[in-house]
Amino acid sequence: MATETDTKVHAELRENFGKGFARRLRAAGKIPAVIYGHGTEPVHVALPGHQTALLVRRANAVLELEVNGKQQLTLVKDVQKDPVHQIIEHIDLVVVKAGEKIQVDVPVVVVGEPEAGTIANLDATTVALEVEATHIPEHIELDVEGLEDGTHITAGQLTLPRGAVLVADADLLVVAISVPAATLAAADEIEAADEAAAEEQSEEAEASTEAQEESE
Repeated sequence: MATETDTKVHAELRENFGKGFARRLRAAGKIPAVIYGHGTEPVHVALPGHQTALLVRRANAVLELEVNGKQQLTLVKDVQKDPVHQIIEHIDLVVVKAGEKIQVDVPVVVVGEPEAGTIANLDATTVALEVEATHIPEHIELDVEGLEDGTHITAGQLTLPRGAVLVADADLLVVAISVPAATLAAADEIEAADEAAAEEQSEEAEASTEAQEESE
């Protein structure tokens, strides 16, 4: 039985197309897909629904397909889902070769807590890297522990996995540490209230002094 980590998938060749046939495939627990790239003609296949759905939850999943008795390494390029029910309707797969360098967008995951009272704003959720097709990192971790307000971290400052090369602009802003707008607004309100109270006390003191002078 295939497991979530088993990337070997049996793909069935299909010769019938169209929305009606695709619906029948999905009703039978299969997902329509197309394989292309490396100068080959597009190959239309049907993939096992449950196993494939588990595998494509991971960004840049690589599937080891068995197609008509032949092994084919493919990268998940696009997953098309029903916008309402989130059912996978179709998958685009690109042919890759072991050891081949490819460009992929790798998710950035923030870990740790910045300085108290601040938040980490993730400006770029992914970063473009060049990596080996069979060694695509699941994500890049960015540690923001203790970072102060005003700290900016760019793509060029990220610690990349071994063998990965940055393709994105090194100056691309990835994370910015800042004080939340609501906190700033609250602080402004408190400051304004303090100023108003101080002004009121000053006016009362001035009025009291004038009254005392008139009584004398």
